[in-house]
Amino acid sequence: MKIRTLTSLPAAIILATFAFLPSARPAAAKPPVPAGSPEATPAGSPAPAPAARPPVVRVNSTNQPFDFAKPWDKKQPFLRRGTGAVIEGAKVLVTAELVADHTYIELESADGELKSPATIAAIDYDANLALLVPTEEKFLAGSQMLAPATGARVGTRAEILQIESNGDILRTPATLTTISVAPYPMESIALVTYRLTTALQTRDNSFVLPAIDGDGLLGLLMRYDSRTQSADLVPAPVISRFLENAASGARFPRAGLGFAPTRDPQFRNYIGLANGDGGVYVTMIQPGSAAESAGLREGDVILSADGHKLDSEGLYDDAALGKISFTHLVSMGGGKPITLEILRGGARFPLELTPAPTDPDKIVSAPYLFDKGPGYYVLGGLVFQELNRTYLQQWGGNWRKAAPQRLVFLDAFQDEAPGGPGPRKIVFLSSVLPSPDTIGYEDLESLVVTKLNGRPVHSLAELAEAAKSPVNGFHKIEIEEDPRAIYLDAASVSANQDPLAKHYGLPALERLP
Repeated sequence: MKIRTLTSLPAAIILATFAFLPSARPAAAKPPVPAGSPEATPAGSPAPAPAARPPVVRVNSTNQPFDFAKPWDKKQPFLRRGTGAVIEGAKVLVTAELVADHTYIELESADGELKSPATIAAIDYDANLALLVPTEEKFLAGSQMLAPATGARVGTRAEILQIESNGDILRTPATLTTISVAPYPMESIALVTYRLTTALQTRDNSFVLPAIDGDGLLGLLMRYDSRTQSADLVPAPVISRFLENAASGARFPRAGLGFAPTRDPQFRNYIGLANGDGGVYVTMIQPGSAAESAGLREGDVILSADGHKLDSEGLYDDAALGKISFTHLVSMGGGKPITLEILRGGARFPLELTPAPTDPDKIVSAPYLFDKGPGYYVLGGLVFQELNRTYLQQWGGNWRKAAPQRLVFLDAFQDEAPGGPGPRKIVFLSSVLPSPDTIGYEDLESLVVTKLNGRPVHSLAELAEAAKSPVNGFHKIEIEEDPRAIYLDAASVSANQDPLAKHYGLPALERLP
């Protein structure tokens, strides 16, 4: 296996140099000695050990997401190719994006000689990481293995590994230029991110690429901008925490609060911040969150976290990472309590916050929905779903402007929705299947449902339960906008269920979460 760098001299130059060296009479040519023959291995000497395989493999994932326009169906499958990092424990680390909605995953050695199906041992879409295990036990035998690198600093030199079509390992030099806390692709959490400057070449297995620092895994590439030649990595600290979580079943914790900087002098005077004081202003407390349990309130000012003074942006001086957001202490602390210094009404006092993972039942609009079909309920041809961000992203990269704006608004400000017992989902009419029961309603879509048959609706399960009790022979669906109410003849809906399912090829009229 050859390993070359972008600065390697072409082989032709090296051969040309030797071609012009003066030489004596050429010796008689000898036939090549096969490796492992008695001539190649002196008597009594052990046979040479086979060369170790590189710490990277090709990962080919066949993915087939569900079609949210027809939630009972799937879209056409497609193939994603990436380069996985072989890590300790004979597993392969990739980004979660690579294998989202997978139907089949195959691992392939760099030289193409070995292949193995793989299964997912652990996956975390928040951290954008997945751990794969080959089903062929000997697939990774003899492979070098990487451990998460430690001690990275701004200025650290690294290499990004790619696999050439002939099996060579291409090492592209890179420099770590920025360490910050930034949103990850699912936008459900902000975690520490490494940004590298590098000039990557295009390869067909580049959806995810490992970056190494010496013999350690610096991170996995999750974004690359060819215009600025900048690459964003899921870094080694997040990888280490993910591996710990995978072993224990834990998840990345959150505080459940929003905050704003305190740069404006007039605002600082208003909230009582003295000259030289930093801190951030709490603008939102998520219902049921760790922040709410700790007693934090909107209008509080967080001055410090675990003894680290915050500046007006919420940054503190980390011994390892430099200036970074205090939310790093929350997300990477493993759920350990954090002591905050709070300013409230002119008084300063300590407050203990114990970060915790978000309860999925308390998320109004899920930030992602992968590896399972979206819930739906069909009533007389009216198709209902629960709001989630993956649905909105069906409108493309500009979904915040292109998707139905009422639904975009509800997703963006879901943390301000009133809480209450039980799930608090947003149920909406996503589409209408033309049928005898939906005549006149064909153009309705993206309408939020508030009640069905007089019962409040906060989930598809509640909608399905309310549909069992029509009022005076009719289903009355109340919605936020015009026409305000939709009426269906309950007897006709019941009689047309089977013909409707057969006509549209529906495997079932409902799939409840």
